[in-house]
Amino acid sequence: MRILIELPSWLGDAVMATPAIENIMNYYKNSEFIFIGSLVSIEALMNHPKVSNTFVIEKKYSSLFKISKKLGPFDIFYSFRGSFRSKILKLFISSKKKFQFDKNNYQKNLHQVQKYNNFINDCMETRLNPGKLILHPSLNHINHNLKPIFGINPGSSYGVSKRWSPIKFSQIASELSNNFDILIFGGPKEKQIAAEIEKNLISRGVKNYKNISTKTSVKDLINHISTLDLFVTGDTGPMHIAAAFEVPTVAIFGPTKATETSQWMNDKNINIKKNLSCQPCMKRKCPLKHNNCMKLIKADEVLSALKSLN
Repeated sequence: MRILIELPSWLGDAVMATPAIENIMNYYKNSEFIFIGSLVSIEALMNHPKVSNTFVIEKKYSSLFKISKKLGPFDIFYSFRGSFRSKILKLFISSKKKFQFDKNNYQKNLHQVQKYNNFINDCMETRLNPGKLILHPSLNHINHNLKPIFGINPGSSYGVSKRWSPIKFSQIASELSNNFDILIFGGPKEKQIAAEIEKNLISRGVKNYKNISTKTSVKDLINHISTLDLFVTGDTGPMHIAAAFEVPTVAIFGPTKATETSQWMNDKNINIKKNLSCQPCMKRKCPLKHNNCMKLIKADEVLSALKSLN
């Protein structure tokens, strides 16, 4: 049996889909599985031992027909995306059975992992429970540092409303630098924030840090996060990667719903958020232009939570 799985586009969503994907694979044993999706989602999950091949979807709509012909026929097609683009892909894909995720079919405030798992239960007519998040690092990363590693993930590609102050991040890192080596993460959109944190650490006399912002692939990111001993982050893809490895994590929530996108099955996790009347707005920019859901979270509050996990 050949089964094609279209992954969610966002890194965090792709990681949160892994329990549902594992249930599909365990249900249809001895089948051939192929992944298709965005570059980041494919890079995150391409090392799965049960996947025979992976394909990255190009942004042009014209590429959807071409790739569907290249893929050939399937017995089942599962799409974890509900976008118009994915609906077109579904039309082109040759498959005996086709299923597509629709968020409107599932209860609001239900965790995204459960939504994805309910989707595949509906498709397979099963009642399987979602397990833990599962990622497969491309290599066994060993921490050769003399000190444990504290990771900082200061940004979010979702939008500025999810970002916490770089000064506060550097305050926390400075306080922990005697006991931890510091690792600063970030993608292209976080390059400036990471540079600000680095500048503040230098001004505080902290030398045991590495700024790897914009210097890692998704595979490298997974490898690095898997070695962390402590982590602070916003509601981001790296937060879910950390959950997969049960890294002790403090997650800072602002405009998004912690009930739906918090870490899944990580007992070493603390969420910090302010229960303001405007939360959660789910906006990329604060509509009230004050961003108090993030600004009112103090460095001491986050530091105390981190120390309680250490």
